[in-house]
This record gives sequence, C-alpha cells and structure tokens, in this order.
Amino acid sequence: MKTTLKYFSFLFCLLLVASCSNKETESSKTSNALIHETSPYLLQHAYNPVNWKAWNSETLALAKKENKLIIISVGYSACHWCHVMEEESFENDSIAKIMNANFISIKVDREERPDVDKVYMNAVQLMTGSGGWPLNCIALPDGSPIFGGTYFTKEQWSKVLISISKLYKDSPEKAIAFAENLTKGIQESQLITLNKKTPNFVEKDIVEAVDVWKTQIDTIYGGFKGAPKFPMPNSLDFLLRYGYQFKDTKVAAYLNKTLTKIAYGGIYDPIAGGFSRYAVDEKWHIPHFEKMLYDNAQLVSIYAKAYIANKNDLYKEVVIASLNFIKEELTAENGAFYSSLDADSKNKLGEKEEGAFYEWTEAELQLILGSDFELFKDFYNINSYGFWEKEKYVLIRNSSKTAFAAKHKLSLFALNDKINTWKKTLKTARNKRSKPNLDDKVLTSWNALMIQGYVDAYRAFGNLEYLEMALKNANFIIEKQRRRDGGLNRNFKNGLSTINAYSEDYATIIQAYISLYEVTLDEKWLTTSKELMEYLFANFFNEKNGMFHFTSKEDENLIARKYEVIDGVIPASNSLIANSLFKLGHYYSNNKYLKTAEQMLNNIKEDVKNSPGNYSNWLHLMTNFTKPFYEVVVAGNEALEVNKSLIKKYTPNILIAGTSEENNTVPLLSYKFNEDETFIYVCVNGTCKKPEVNLEKALLNIKK
Repeated sequence: MKTTLKYFSFLFCLLLVASCSNKETESSKTSNALIHETSPYLLQHAYNPVNWKAWNSETLALAKKENKLIIISVGYSACHWCHVMEEESFENDSIAKIMNANFISIKVDREERPDVDKVYMNAVQLMTGSGGWPLNCIALPDGSPIFGGTYFTKEQWSKVLISISKLYKDSPEKAIAFAENLTKGIQESQLITLNKKTPNFVEKDIVEAVDVWKTQIDTIYGGFKGAPKFPMPNSLDFLLRYGYQFKDTKVAAYLNKTLTKIAYGGIYDPIAGGFSRYAVDEKWHIPHFEKMLYDNAQLVSIYAKAYIANKNDLYKEVVIASLNFIKEELTAENGAFYSSLDADSKNKLGEKEEGAFYEWTEAELQLILGSDFELFKDFYNINSYGFWEKEKYVLIRNSSKTAFAAKHKLSLFALNDKINTWKKTLKTARNKRSKPNLDDKVLTSWNALMIQGYVDAYRAFGNLEYLEMALKNANFIIEKQRRRDGGLNRNFKNGLSTINAYSEDYATIIQAYISLYEVTLDEKWLTTSKELMEYLFANFFNEKNGMFHFTSKEDENLIARKYEVIDGVIPASNSLIANSLFKLGHYYSNNKYLKTAEQMLNNIKEDVKNSPGNYSNWLHLMTNFTKPFYEVVVAGNEALEVNKSLIKKYTPNILIAGTSEENNTVPLLSYKFNEDETFIYVCVNGTCKKPEVNLEKALLNIKK
C-alpha cells in the first residue's frame, strides 16, 4: 500500500514540473453559486471568477454527468493562508479559466462540514505526511482523491491543474488505480476493531503513559516541545488532574509554568482578553492571530479549573478578561456564540495584513502612553525580547506583578491601577484601527464548549452572570438547534440551520448539559443529555466495534465513514461520549452505558498507553476506572445552597447529583430526600456511606 502511494506521488511530482502559460484576462464581476450559501467563508468566494459550487448531491452528480475531476478546496473564514491563496489564485482569471474548463470546483467550510474535511485531510496526510489549511484535493468524479496538498502558489497551482487534467484525459487508468489504493488507505486508517479481551485498567498504565508524555514537555516555556506551539487545553486539563490525584508535584509545577507562560505571552491578548489559536515560536510570543471560539472556550475552562485548584490570581484575571472578550466580540443578542475573528485586518495603508490589529511600534506607544511609557516598556518588553519584525512589537511579559512591583518600588495596588489604565488607553486606541472580520456563523459543538467554559467560570468565581450566559445559550440550542426527531443541527446563520449535526455536536452538548445539571440541579439538563445519548445510539453507534461514527446513518455517504478517536485541540467525539456514558451510567444505574464506555476505552487502550498526548481525554476515563470515583448527592431543602459550596472544590473524581424534593426519576436520587435535614451522601457505584449534614465532613470520605 505505502509503496503504491509513493510510486504515484513520485509520478505526480514528475508531472508537476510541466510549464504552463498564464495569460491574464479581464476579471468577471458576476457571482458564482456560493452567493446562495450562509457560511461567511463560502460567501468570501462568491465573486471569484472560479465557478465555485457548494458540496451537495447536485454538485457531485454534475461531476459524474460531465465526467470531470473535482477540486475540493477546504478552508475557513479566519484562515490567513486561505486568504492568500484566494488572492493569488482563485481571483486570477487565467487560473479560473483552467479550473472552470477542466474541473468541477467545490468550496468547503471545514467548520460547517468537518465530515468532508476529515476525509480529504486524511487523504492529503497519507499522500504528503502532513496537512493543514487551505486544504486542496483533486478527486475523480466519484469523489475518490488522486492528488492533494495545502497552500500552493499561483505558479504551482497552475502546474498542478494542467498536469493532472492532462493525466486524466490521456491516462485515466493511472489516476483511477491511484485513487483506488488511496481510498482503500483512507477507509483502513483509524480502523477500530472490537477488543474482546477482558477490560483491565490499572494505575501503572496511566503512570507509564504520563512518563512517556513527560519526554515531550517543554520545561522552559511550558507546553510541548517545538514550534509552532498549540495550547492543547484538554491535555492540560488531564495533567492538572494527574498532578492532583497522583500527587505528582513536578507535573503540577509544569502545569503552572505552562498556564503562566501562555498568559504572559503574545498568544494571550493583554489588552482585551482572549487567545489566538497558536504561537509560531517556542515562547508563546508571536501568535497566528486568528481568535477561535473553541480555543477560547476551552482555555477559559482550564484556567477556571486551575484557579479552583490553587487560587492563582493570574488565572482569575485571564478568565474574567477572556469572558469579557467573548461577550463583546463573539456573542449574539439571542445568546448564541459566533465562531471567530480573522487573523488579518487592514493596516495603515489599507492593505490586508496578518496581525495588523494587534501590533505596536515603539513610537506609537510613546505617543499614546506619554510619561508612563518607560514603565510600560519594561513590563511588556518593548525591547529585543518583545520585538517581532519591521519595528513592530507584540506585547509579552516575563515576570510576575509581585516581582515587577518590587523592582520598581511600587505597591501591587498601584501597579494594578497602572496596568488597568494602560489597557483602557490602548484598547481605545486599537479600536480606532480596522478590525478583523467576524465569522458570525453559529456551530453547535463550539457553543457547547463555551457553555462548559461559562459553567467552569461560574464554579470558580460564583458570578451569576456566567451561569446566566451558559443557561441562555443552552436554551438557545434546545429552541433553535434541536430537531423534531430529537436530533440536533450543526449550524445556525440568518435564522437557518442547514446541516445535520455530527457526533462532535452531540458529544459536546451532552457534556455541557451534564455540567449544567451539576451546578443547577435542574433535572431538565440531565434528562436532555440522556435523550441525546439515546439518539447517538440509534443513529451513530456501530455495534460491531462498540464505537460511534462521526456522521449519522442519515447523512450522505462519503468515500469513508470515519470515527473520531484521537483527541486534538477539541477532544475526540468518541472520548467525550465515553466519558459522558460513564457519568450517565452512574446517574441512571445504566449498565449498558457503563459497559459501552468500558468497551470503548478497551478498544484503544494500547494507543492510549503508547501515545498519551493524542488521547488525553481518554486518560480521564481510564483514571475514572482505576482511581476512586464517587457520586456525591446533596438532598434536602437547602440542596442548592450546599451545592454552591460543593462546586467550588477541585474534586475531579466525583459527579454531583442533588434535589430539593422527593425524586425517583433519577435512581441515584431515590429515597435520599429528607424534609428536616439537607444530607450529603458520598457513594461508590450507588452504595453510600452514612449521610452527613456538614459538607467538609462528608468530603473527608473522598480519596484521591
């Protein structure tokens, strides 16, 4: 298989050296078929001279009818290199002429259609060993890929188009043979079989997995070795838990260093809050400036949890500022959350430039800050440490407020006052610049992650506004995104939901609703979680291997039906589902749920042990099966008040249930309500210790 792929890849490399003419013609001002779409990314391409079409059954049928190769070009609104390739190639009339004459060209928003993206990203990774966006794949009329890559210059893309169209016309059998082999590889990759061995999870496996992981961590700047550097919040979430439950002080110290360095670095926006997607360097300084909802949601969660665990004020500042950014920039009036802010914006010359909104020159800062500049300069490193390029700086810290205040003989109060003044002044100045474009589509899974972020922030700080934001969005999902058949839709834009949800959407919503239940004790959220889980079983579950497909059985057939098991920046849908099955199994005494979660983990146990960085959320589940895990039930008239104190504790090995009245619909709550006292029960698999009226005393029964 690998030999065949290498042979055809080599063949294509030879073909691509062909030269081609590149005569310019007058640009067409008419729109293409994308003008009827709702995705901001697709609409950005609606006036390209390329005859773009959306991914749908009609477009695919047209390719077969005309026997034309398909170009599948995948990107997203905030993607810098997607914009570059559009300007260089897709707005070029001679390139468009080649594409229109020889191909059916399809534009795909990867955020709306992750199912399509996953299949063709897999193809490109098999062919080239890497992937990214823009993703450009060329396929046979039936959708089977024959060539792919990421960004191409105009000259490269022109050669690709001419060479491959010539190959298909002159030697179609070669293209078909390669496509058959590649498609087989796509279908076989991540193939998951049922592990029939008796599940056996032990602490030693987790410790050894983390020991492997430790070889990959950056002990100087935090995060993981190398560049670019992604925060990977779900990895940090598990390591926070590991340091706590396994009493590993080195991991705990590493986690604190990582969160501190990220908060100090340019990847975090010190002026308005919020995080960029990743840093291009090792010290978290220069970001790839796009701000994505899913990153910010999960980073809010990890900083909030870390604050609960160790009460570091830096973490509190980061959460508060980031949620203020979400509120100001990414929140709709109906409670929905928008997707992203672009990496690019217009510079002083009116030209699109990456990072133009966020960069500063020394002269500019001197003019704005006046007499305060020298102090500001030292705090945010307007020096060689904070220098970016071309006289531009991106703000970065390298010392704590306490150390800085002592150095400059300031009180901490006085320093904080100055910092707040600097932020307000610079925010006002920055807002006069051309702002990055907003991608205002709404995605169910990303909104679910933001619900989780608000819930975790509420747990950390008790701010009712955070809970209200979470509830408003959770109700929006039920009212606007839930279908009559009980399922969900993926997207929402201009009042329309046009795409059937993926397992990622169900997995994240179920997790968020369980978390909402734990802080509100409103059974509506637990019941809805269970209903959505049953929908997953009916429409996504494969009984042969015990895993959940990424797409529903109702969705169109792609060349492969994928499973999502590797935890990326967003945890894999299967790992999220398995963790929720574990919790719901305890809530409802549902052995099917518990056994399914156990089998799912057993299926990929060896992968988890060998590559822990790719399976961090699965490690949560493995820890649940190996370390003590408890159900904590609060029952009585004062249940909500007692629960407000309970949720402020960092106890990653519990689930919370509670009621202020007699409740027999949730088995875990049955026969625990008492009118005279509010009792706290600590239980293991439904078997409870003697109830206590004092929370602190009850928590003594919980072991790490």
